[in-house]
Amino acid sequence: MKLAVAGTGLIVQTALPHLRGWGWEPAAICATERSVGKAREFAEAYNCPAVYTDYTVMLSEVDADAVYLGVPNSLHARMAIQALSAGWNVIVEKPITSNLWEAERLADLAKEKQLFLYEAITTLYQPDYATLKAQLHRIGTIKLVSCNFSQYSSRYDAFRKGETFPVFDPAQSGGALMDLNLYNLHWLMGLFGTPDQVEYRANMDHGIDTSGILLLRYSDFQAVSIAAKDCGAPCQYSIQGTKGYLMQHSPANECGEVILHFNDGREEVFHTPTQHRMEMEFRTFAQQMQTGNLDACYAILAQSLEVSKIQTQARQSAGIRFPADHDIPKDYLLKE
Repeated sequence: MKLAVAGTGLIVQTALPHLRGWGWEPAAICATERSVGKAREFAEAYNCPAVYTDYTVMLSEVDADAVYLGVPNSLHARMAIQALSAGWNVIVEKPITSNLWEAERLADLAKEKQLFLYEAITTLYQPDYATLKAQLHRIGTIKLVSCNFSQYSSRYDAFRKGETFPVFDPAQSGGALMDLNLYNLHWLMGLFGTPDQVEYRANMDHGIDTSGILLLRYSDFQAVSIAAKDCGAPCQYSIQGTKGYLMQHSPANECGEVILHFNDGREEVFHTPTQHRMEMEFRTFAQQMQTGNLDACYAILAQSLEVSKIQTQARQSAGIRFPADHDIPKDYLLKE
């Protein structure tokens, strides 16, 4: 499978060295004029035959099976729509878009054209996450769920001094909710579906949420989801039931070892080692595209839409607005 890549940031740098091993041959890299030197270095290092600074030209000239968008959040919708409109399958880094309206536009276009559209969310493809889901029934009736993905950002000090980075920039749809808490939401909603109510209590700094707590109400239990880029703590995910609890001590983008603890003190530990946190998602994308399994793709896409809905509602509850929200038609109603 051939893959065109847009972007030269950290996530692209993380994926590029491994793509061939995961079933993808880099076909082209598109960069801005400012970062084209970096793109050329990557192309040489990873045997990629073409470098572009014009995304439209790349889409028109390159022969590949999909384009991978590793660009700032605010660009996801526009660049994905452009690619889908040109007949390309799309893998877009998380979050799929800035808001639900954009996400629904992408999904409708992909389905209209019968193209693959993926949000690159590692959580859903980890084998230990599948194990966690399979063990849920053993802890009885769920009562409480807690997630904490707190990671002090290496850029936070510079941000507080006035430097602007996409992850801390409201103009680029940044913030802790759109970054680390997105993994938590996929972890939660992949297990339990869409909550009945959501409220976001955010710590704001320079107009962006640098940390915050999501309160999620389900019909028969409560969940809390914490994410922070301005402070750190051990990652911890727990599901408490009437017969015991399930625990993970790894972030939701990795989903490592699962501990099953019963009320009588017995414990079972489950773990399937993986080489790289991004491996299984890219292998899954390649396999589904090769077999033409659009149904599987669209089932995952449906969850991305639900997560985008909850993110949009959460931002509304905290009074956080992005420039991208101004494009939403006045007659658009957020789906309940």
